[in-house]
Amino acid sequence: MAESPVQAVQAYLDAFNRQDAEGMAACFAVPGVILDGMAPHLWSGPSAPRDWWADVLAEGEHLGAGDYYVTIGEPLHNDVTGDAAYLVLPTTMRFNFKGQPVTQSGARFTVALRREEGAWRIAAWAWTKGQREP
Repeated sequence: MAESPVQAVQAYLDAFNRQDAEGMAACFAVPGVILDGMAPHLWSGPSAPRDWWADVLAEGEHLGAGDYYVTIGEPLHNDVTGDAAYLVLPTTMRFNFKGQPVTQSGARFTVALRREEGAWRIAAWAWTKGQREP
């Protein structure tokens, strides 16, 4: 159970790094919203995290990308007001693209959370791409 918003985001990213769709979904409030640079760009509703993950896998297969791994830095914004929170986190994503390792640094992960039944859950997140380094 995530006791802080940052712990909730880290739990979500740990599941993402394990490619655990059910673990990611367990970190989400229902309904949830995802805004991402990958088409169709917006996922919402009770199945948003699972639908997004299915699209990530399909896009990765199409483009030859995979083995995604995201790390976060210290929050740039960590605003908590009662049962609502807003985080902006610097992130780095590493992945393979057509067999070559790639690092995307300088990305931002913006997350809105709410506390439900004593645990923080992600209500919405948006990803802002960083710079791709070979």
